[in-house]
Amino acid sequence: GSGFVLNVCCGRAAEQRVERAAGMERAPRGSRAKNSNHCQRFSYICLKFTLITYSTFFWLIGGFILCIGIYAEVERQKYKTLQGAFLAPAIILILLGILMFVVSFIGVLASLRDNLCLLKVFLYTLAIVLILELLGGVVALIFRNQTLDFINKNIRKGIKNYYDDLDFKNIMDFVQEEFKCCGAEDFTDWSTNMYHNCKGRATGPLACGVPYSCCIRNKTDVANTMCGYKTLNQDRFSVLYTIYVGGCTDAVLNWFLGHYAVMAGLLLGIIAPQFLGVLLTWLYISRLEDIIYNYDAVDSCLTSPGEGVSTSGTGCCLCLPTLDTVV
Repeated sequence: GSGFVLNVCCGRAAEQRVERAAGMERAPRGSRAKNSNHCQRFSYICLKFTLITYSTFFWLIGGFILCIGIYAEVERQKYKTLQGAFLAPAIILILLGILMFVVSFIGVLASLRDNLCLLKVFLYTLAIVLILELLGGVVALIFRNQTLDFINKNIRKGIKNYYDDLDFKNIMDFVQEEFKCCGAEDFTDWSTNMYHNCKGRATGPLACGVPYSCCIRNKTDVANTMCGYKTLNQDRFSVLYTIYVGGCTDAVLNWFLGHYAVMAGLLLGIIAPQFLGVLLTWLYISRLEDIIYNYDAVDSCLTSPGEGVSTSGTGCCLCLPTLDTVV
């Protein structure tokens, strides 16, 4: 009965393996079998632990970024600072941390369990994120003017709340001092702030002026917080040697265009890890499918009816299942 069927099945599988081996021996050197996989030369163990290491590394980084973002957001809410996702670094860090943490966790779990479904989810997610980033960069270059207008508009919103958001204030002061610029498009953008507006209700020493980070000075000099006094109501050429009159958006963009190595390194640092993850996952999926193709029929013959694969003693990850009984 069942024993006879099992012997016939195993006999046929053995004959097919012998025929395939004989066919491959007769094949010319360099030829490949019809269903051979591109990843046959790669070691399964090497790919497995490389992918586990890759996923775990970015899983930990994602968790670290998420913790920093949550802490920064809690501190920001204590002072009721600027309400805007674009201008709140904490919100950006939280979103980035959640994305990295969840996607990398899927990669860790999939590589430990050899789960093809989760591996494909991990692969497609990385590929979609990478494609969206590339498309976003292309769209930003095509619609450069609209992109710059969007950035300038949001910077002006930050300038309007300059003294209410300590995070934005520190970032803006750093950018203005390092890139020798003032405002988003030019120094007149500071008129949107109620304390610096010439026609506003504020009549203090800051009225009609710009922050000291816009002033032209030596870094060794003592900071004069009133160096930008009464500069907004003057002509551009009149304050040319007193404050920086150019906008920070163009200044930062021109700096990157003048430093190709830094720009290339930054882009490579963002794209290369994601591309590496896509490549590793694709190779690993191909290797698993190759193993399943080669041994699925043999395993079905060697396992008697009613006997299955046991996962006892494999731990919580269930990553190394073993056969209880092999005929």
